[in-house]
Amino acid sequence: MAQLRAIVAIFLSLCLFASSVQGKATKVTYCDKKGNYDVKVEGVEISPYPVARGKPATFSISATSGEKITGGKIEIDVSYFGLHVHSETQDLCSGTTSCPISAGDFVISHSQVLPGFTPPGSYTLRMRIFDENKHQLTCIGFQFSIGFGSASDVASI
Repeated sequence: MAQLRAIVAIFLSLCLFASSVQGKATKVTYCDKKGNYDVKVEGVEISPYPVARGKPATFSISATSGEKITGGKIEIDVSYFGLHVHSETQDLCSGTTSCPISAGDFVISHSQVLPGFTPPGSYTLRMRIFDENKHQLTCIGFQFSIGFGSASDVASI
């Protein structure tokens, strides 16, 4: 009986580990549902999912633009259970993607390590992209989760 419990525990640990290191496509909503944004966001992939505290997480945003983008900025606001917890502004062309961005499909990718003390749970991220003339190109929101432990924590069970 003890052997069966050990096998079940190992199997569950492996399942949890596998689900935590795979990426997840996340549902995206536009800030203004009636807005006609110049940049259309097709999806966001978050890896690993859920995000592990103290470990790198990558957010990859697939988008399309009808016109070339030569510069701009990204504004990010994060909320935890409805409470604003973080804001940052980044240069669109420094690290997230390279400019100029040709008309058509492109990906903005951003990796970040969340502090080990970040509370687990559900977060909402709002991202706005502006061109170099401060014209808003898009505004999206999506949810993501931060797990209770890292993948290595689960693997060591």
